[in-house]
Amino acid sequence: MTIDKSWTQIRKRSNSTVFWQGLQSFLQMDKPHVNDRGFIRCPCNRCINNAQHQLEVLETHIHRFGFMSDYNEWIYHGENVYAASSSNVLHPNSGVHDRDEMFEVLEDIISNDAEVDQLGSQSSNVQYDDLFTALNSELYPGVSSFSSLNFLVKLMHLKVMNKWTNKSFDELLKLLKLAFPKMDLVESYYEAKKLMTKMGLGYQSIHVCKNDCALFWNENSMSETCPVCFESRWKMQAGRRTGKNVPHKVLRYFPLAPRLKRLFATSKTAKLMRWHQAGKSTDDNVMRHPVDGRAWKDFDSKHTEFADDVRNVRLGLAADGFNPFNNMSISYSMWPVVLTTYNLPPWLCMKPEYLMLSLLIPGPQSPGKDMDVFLRPLIEELKELWENGIDTRNAGNDRKVFKMRAALLWTVNDFPARSSLSGWSGQGYKACPTCNENTPSMRVIGKTAYFGHRRFLPSTHRWRSNLDFDGRTDRKRPPRKFSSVDIMDQLRRVKTTIPGKHPNYRGVKRKRGDDELNWRKKSIFYELPYWAEIELKHNLDVMHIEKNICDSLLGTLMGDPHKSKDTDNTRRDLQNLGIRSELHLYEDGNKLMKPAAEYTFSEANRRKFCRFIRSVKFPDGFAANLWKNVAQNDSRIVGLKSHDCHVIMQRLLPVGCRSLVNKTISSTIIELCTFFNQLCERTVNVTDMVKAQDQLVIILCKLERIFPPTFFDIMIHLVLHLPEEAILGGPVYMRWMYPFERNAAKPEGSISEGYVVDEALTFCSRYFDDIETRFNRPDRNDDGIHRTRRLFVFESQCKPMGKQSQVYVEKNVRDRAEFYILNNSPEIETYLNQHKQELQLRGCLNPDEAHRNEFADWFFEKIYAMNRVHAPEVTHELLSLASKSNIFVSSYPACIVNGVRFVTHAHDVRLKTQNSGVSVPGTENEIFYGQLQEILEFSYLNDFSVVLFKCKWFRCDSRRMITENNITSINITSESCKDDQFILASQAQQVFYVEDPSREDGINDIDLLQDNSSSNFTLFVDLGNLPQINLQRNDGDVIPIVQPFTAVSQHVNETVSFLNDDDEEDISEEDDETIEESVDEETDEGNDAVDTEEDDDDHSYHTSDSD
Repeated sequence: MTIDKSWTQIRKRSNSTVFWQGLQSFLQMDKPHVNDRGFIRCPCNRCINNAQHQLEVLETHIHRFGFMSDYNEWIYHGENVYAASSSNVLHPNSGVHDRDEMFEVLEDIISNDAEVDQLGSQSSNVQYDDLFTALNSELYPGVSSFSSLNFLVKLMHLKVMNKWTNKSFDELLKLLKLAFPKMDLVESYYEAKKLMTKMGLGYQSIHVCKNDCALFWNENSMSETCPVCFESRWKMQAGRRTGKNVPHKVLRYFPLAPRLKRLFATSKTAKLMRWHQAGKSTDDNVMRHPVDGRAWKDFDSKHTEFADDVRNVRLGLAADGFNPFNNMSISYSMWPVVLTTYNLPPWLCMKPEYLMLSLLIPGPQSPGKDMDVFLRPLIEELKELWENGIDTRNAGNDRKVFKMRAALLWTVNDFPARSSLSGWSGQGYKACPTCNENTPSMRVIGKTAYFGHRRFLPSTHRWRSNLDFDGRTDRKRPPRKFSSVDIMDQLRRVKTTIPGKHPNYRGVKRKRGDDELNWRKKSIFYELPYWAEIELKHNLDVMHIEKNICDSLLGTLMGDPHKSKDTDNTRRDLQNLGIRSELHLYEDGNKLMKPAAEYTFSEANRRKFCRFIRSVKFPDGFAANLWKNVAQNDSRIVGLKSHDCHVIMQRLLPVGCRSLVNKTISSTIIELCTFFNQLCERTVNVTDMVKAQDQLVIILCKLERIFPPTFFDIMIHLVLHLPEEAILGGPVYMRWMYPFERNAAKPEGSISEGYVVDEALTFCSRYFDDIETRFNRPDRNDDGIHRTRRLFVFESQCKPMGKQSQVYVEKNVRDRAEFYILNNSPEIETYLNQHKQELQLRGCLNPDEAHRNEFADWFFEKIYAMNRVHAPEVTHELLSLASKSNIFVSSYPACIVNGVRFVTHAHDVRLKTQNSGVSVPGTENEIFYGQLQEILEFSYLNDFSVVLFKCKWFRCDSRRMITENNITSINITSESCKDDQFILASQAQQVFYVEDPSREDGINDIDLLQDNSSSNFTLFVDLGNLPQINLQRNDGDVIPIVQPFTAVSQHVNETVSFLNDDDEEDISEEDDETIEESVDEETDEGNDAVDTEEDDDDHSYHTSDSD
């Protein structure tokens, strides 16, 4: 039947009966083709089939805006047409798109990319022609369920996930074409990338002056020479341009607005963009997300119109340089500028999939003070997004268009990069951006020391008058807090400088006036209308601060000639200050002698500490294997990455130094390490941070009494301001550099092209459920999906690893295990109490023992008697539980429970990882610590089972467990609970043991205990120097550093996932002994999985030798 479409051409629609009748007929035709929500594509001149609406809205739109002039085949509205054309058509009869995820992908992409407030036609989407052709093409004749596009996207995704080389991908395509000649597939990776790029968002290439003076952009886009230094835009040879115009430098800019719109383009992420409103903490004292911080709340109170729409976007910016060639002999520094979205929940904010590359600043030199030149395009777009916003379609239930606005909350950078972005120099006497002009500092030989933290003490504190610090009293007032008005007043006095690195000006250092303080420039961020009022503009990066402090402490304690702060000039400084005469240099004949200091290890202790680090075995995926960083002769620890320092500071240094230096020094270092542990917790308590602020002043003053002034570089001083920033910004793990330092080793152009393709694949992968993607791949220690049970004990399941063995368990052992299972079943508590009452009525002399011995049989008879009369409370599970277990039990060498990997101790000793430590809370709030001996699965009727851990428990009474300096020490040689060794697998919390370096050779091997999360732990260490413990005895002491690893461990994994994703190194080949092949491959690849970060030596901050 021919459809009358003439009415669609009528221009005067208001009074046209023909138009109205044709429209009603069209709507009747549409009714059978609406989706399950009543929506259908709208063919008006405004929506051009890119948006979906209900029929009532369709009627209004078509009447108001008219019908699309070039929509001749109504394939979306019931006209049965198949036309293999290049127009953007998803054909209902093709048989491909009905089950093809790419249909929904392209629908969301086109709907998002179309200008929602602009009239147009379907021809405006011609860029998607090739994509629609591939979508409407069968992969292979007769295979209608798999389109060519779907297969290619999934194949490309596998390439990215598994890091195939381009050549290997080309070879695979050739093999597929050879094996399946009729397969509709591209010929090469180049063609595939070209097609994928059409689903990406692209980038702009902006030419840059060779001296970084200006961009050839906007008003300068057509200029041939730099408007500042007048150098040519193009590379020259012998003063002449040769061949094709080649710019000196190219800045790659990835527009922000379309990438933010993509977050709202799919319902999979649109609802997450509102999490910050629904998920914020209800307790003002608890912070788990930046929304709970004071800075966010202050911003909302000042900009209520922006805050009223929860869909408006809050951004964080990070920038850092890296060498793309992985060759330190090549001097080259490229700077990616990355944005993250803080609307998202805390476990997604820092995921690589949600980080957006915004700028790729070219090398070979660091932009330095000219960073603002390169930031110009981003700042202009941020200004537009703040002032005017952009129309965005929200992929919610109504798919309505709203005006999306965005604001930049803060930046995250290491300290040198912070100077480039903020304009405040991080060198000289006034290097601290918070203390400003009142930075505590002093001149020592060859450098500036940031010494003098007594000024932060109360004016009446006795240390104010103590001469042991620097030979003088200190009556200075604490630095005042500088408001935004004060900062703007300072910036008004800063002179405007000419940007660029022109040779005529290179090497000439502009001398700042006294009124300019340490300001080098007024940052471009102040062009943002709201920037001046933000409380926390530039975060101090805890990652680099912690690393530099760890390097300084280890270098000085170990006496490392390359990193020690205790140099000859240091001793001369002490002599000049007239303090610590016992450390002054002296002459012995013709030799200049340097007395040994208390804050350095003796040679014997240095080797002992190295052996301690070498002996540490971490749980799977927890940290890198630090034995690689210990020199062969046990004299140095070298090559530590940032995460290595993070683990050493918070886990190992408090234990290692405790008995190797005197108590005053070790307790101060432990206090500093404990602060970093507290600061890095996933949930931050405001009260704790306020207390930490006062405690840090005392800690720094103690350090000043221990270490010489040269120890105190700017990084030591900056620790003082970290609690305040935590109160302002919330948890540290969402404001540090770990997620942003995952750098690819490719030149600029390849990074840009690869990023656009990867961006498109990431968006597509959100829709894939049948393959592993970044969004659905299991965690490293995923224990699978277990069936829901009514009885708690049947929920005690695990993912077994290694070879299964059927073992016979003696009756007395099985009876104890079965009673433990019954006694830990809250659903049968009524029967437990009933049996106890019967024993009391019988006048039993030992009711507890009788209860243990008789309850199982009594319970069996009770339940079976009830079952014979069909009692409704007797379920299959209850009947199976009462029927007792099989006499044969399944035993495994390893398993995964609640996202944590456990290995029996017998197999654990043969691995480089350690996963046999367990702890469990007792009934009276005590904690039991032990080692996993066996993993046993008890089978019941109807395919029910219970997994139990059989453990060796250590005695933890008051004589064998003592707490000192926030470190709890236990003796693990005495065993307890020999008749009560079982726990449910689901009750186990993982800990690990570390050898105590204070023990002398010949003492029984004893280890230290820690949990395997990267924060939220309590320190437990060996009894050490306690007077009532004789360390020479042969029963040994243990240092447990423990934290229960609870069911929320998945959030811990999310915290450190940036250290595990994509960059895992397999070390299983280094293990000579294995549990079993499957366990060896999965378990022992572990600890190098986090050893992924590039060498951090370039990020270490050293104060300049001049002001």
